[in-house]
Amino acid sequence: MRLLDAGDSAVLAEFDDLDTVLAYFRALDADRLAGVVDLVPAARTVLVRFDRAATGRDAIARWLRETRPLAGADSEAAAPVRIGVRYDGPDLPEVGQLTGLGVEGVIAAHVGRDWTVAFAGFAPGFGYLVGGDPALRVPRRATPRVAVPAGAVGLAGEFSGVYPRSSPGGWQLIGSTDARMWDADRDPPALLHPGVTVRFHAL
Repeated sequence: MRLLDAGDSAVLAEFDDLDTVLAYFRALDADRLAGVVDLVPAARTVLVRFDRAATGRDAIARWLRETRPLAGADSEAAAPVRIGVRYDGPDLPEVGQLTGLGVEGVIAAHVGRDWTVAFAGFAPGFGYLVGGDPALRVPRRATPRVAVPAGAVGLAGEFSGVYPRSSPGGWQLIGSTDARMWDADRDPPALLHPGVTVRFHAL
């Protein structure tokens, strides 16, 4: 673990890989130090924002270094978020060829395991999902699309995700959903947040 100051009220903890990030995030989130305002996981880091009136940088650093990572899912976790998918994506046939699974095999693999939201980013409501079948790992498109529609379900590397709004994107699109990833009138606005389990099912 490497600790870096991020302004005067945040510390960035760097780790070797995503699995380690998730293990530390679970542990930190389960036993938050008083004064911690927010924990923001990413692919290789966890940003810890804190209230300087309640705690200090040294206490945060000590908490981070003394915390032991938690492996595996919490047995008390909430029920999975179920997302219905129409497997009608324009890249589905190509993904079937790249993986050797064929179209039906890609669909079966995508719905066959639960996914976990590792972290959020790119756009409000976009969750990077991990834990799927390793056979689904495919590269990003050589040429990104100028516009990917909201609700598009994609694959890239070890991740799956759902585009919350129309935006440019280079992921391989295998389907679409009507589930709203981001709704400003909902509390909380994001359907997915780090640590949540996602279960896809075919429509």
